[in-house]
Amino acid sequence: MAMANSVYVINKGINKSIEFKGLKAQYIWYLGGGLVALVILFAILYICGVYPMICVCLVVGAGGVLFVRVYAMSNRYGQYGLMKAQARRSIPKLIKVNSRKVFLLKKEACDGK
Repeated sequence: MAMANSVYVINKGINKSIEFKGLKAQYIWYLGGGLVALVILFAILYICGVYPMICVCLVVGAGGVLFVRVYAMSNRYGQYGLMKAQARRSIPKLIKVNSRKVFLLKKEACDGK
């Protein structure tokens, strides 16, 4: 008995980051969260009695800015670059030590070995 070709499709995207229409990895979530926030903003403005065309113009304008910014970050930083940039910013420029006590305790601990 000869076996026919398999009907299963092999996934060739193993170990690749998820991508949707040019957005990579976490930027899909940023865009989705931003869009949900814009829908909530529209609902709040509409319920407060703001003229509907002003609500639509405001939300469409903010949505355009959101799309441009998220796509720009996705293209600039890539999959992990934004997290690396945030980590780089959190490293202090310098560390001030007003006492030698830390270094003396370190020396005593090393001498004890």
